[in-house]
Amino acid sequence: MPLAPPPPLRIGLTGGIGSGKSTVARLLAGHGALVVDTDAIARRLTQPGGAAVPALRTAFGDSVIRPDGSLDRQQMRQLAFADVLCRRRLEAILHPMISDETQREALAGIAAPVVVFDVPLLVESGRWVDLVHRVLVVDCSEDTQIARVVRRSGWTVDAVRAVIEAQVSREQRLLKANDVLLNDGIDEAELAQRVDVLWQSWKALGAPTV
Repeated sequence: MPLAPPPPLRIGLTGGIGSGKSTVARLLAGHGALVVDTDAIARRLTQPGGAAVPALRTAFGDSVIRPDGSLDRQQMRQLAFADVLCRRRLEAILHPMISDETQREALAGIAAPVVVFDVPLLVESGRWVDLVHRVLVVDCSEDTQIARVVRRSGWTVDAVRAVIEAQVSREQRLLKANDVLLNDGIDEAELAQRVDVLWQSWKALGAPTV
């Protein structure tokens, strides 16, 4: 009887907006990690015909639903940032659905050496830290965050600052980190080298047996 593969090392990947977290996730996938992207799951749940759309329409009205039947993410973001009760209602709808789909995707990759849970609000959620073996924070300065998001998305500086202020501080995020990738003042080639060094350290570490 063939031996079962060892359990994967579970990594929680997080970082502030514009930190380069998605680039790191892609680089880790290139090394053989299974990446479970909670943002991508949320988008699927809120696209036309998505499982979350009926509940969101009931909770927030037709104004947050686009003509094609998808969630108007910009409108919903504005409501959530302006009203903490609105944000909690949104989370109460989406988070259980995201959690169920996350578990399904993780089980599908049980043979992978590393499962990376890409969670933008990992620290804010309060529960993810206990569900993973290690937390990886992709870190950079606030000025770098703003410059990247403005360049790629065309947002105003004030809009980016509002998102940063709604997230935990850089210092709070780093306090939860087991591993940190500093992605400031370097190009993607150097970032890839840093990811490679980290990957080799994880391979040597392996998943805890308990």
